[in-house]
Amino acid sequence: MFKDLRLKRRFVALLSSIARTLGGSIPFVCQDWANTKAAYRFLSNERVSEADILAGHFNATRDRFAATDGLVLILHDTTEFSYKRGNTDAIGVTKAINSGRDKAGRLREHTVCGILMHSSLVATLSGLPLGLAAIKFWMRKKFKGTRALKRKVNPTRASPLRL
Repeated sequence: MFKDLRLKRRFVALLSSIARTLGGSIPFVCQDWANTKAAYRFLSNERVSEADILAGHFNATRDRFAATDGLVLILHDTTEFSYKRGNTDAIGVTKAINSGRDKAGRLREHTVCGILMHSSLVATLSGLPLGLAAIKFWMRKKFKGTRALKRKVNPTRASPLRL
C-alpha cells in the first residue's frame, strides 16, 4: 500500500469521509476548504497511484477468488470519462466526433476530452462479482482516427480463425 505513513493517514481519513457520505462530491464529503484542498493534493500527489489506492481491494478480490471453487470469468471493459474543456491540453483526448456541417457545408469535428479506464472484473460463472483484478487509467495526447488505426496492425489483437 503506502510506504509513506503520512500518505496512509491522509488516505484513511479521506476514505472515512467518503464512507460517511457515499455518492457525494469531494467538496461535499470533505465539508471545508482545508480538507477539500488536502484531498485534491493527495489525489494529485505523484507518489500516489491507483495501485496504492486499490491495493486493499485487490487483496480482498484475491481472497474471495481463493475461496471460490471452480472457474471464474474475468470481464474486461474500457470506459471513457468525458469532460468539457476549452483547452484539450488540460486533460487527455478520448475521441474526435462529427459535429455536423458548417454554413459552407463542410464537416466539422470537435475533440472530446477525458480519461480512459480499462478494468478487469472477476466474477463467478453464476454472475457473482468477486472484485476487480486490474484497473488502468490513461490519457491520450492526440486522437488518431480509425483510418490511421486500421493501417497499423496491433500485435495484441487476435486475428479471426480461418477454416
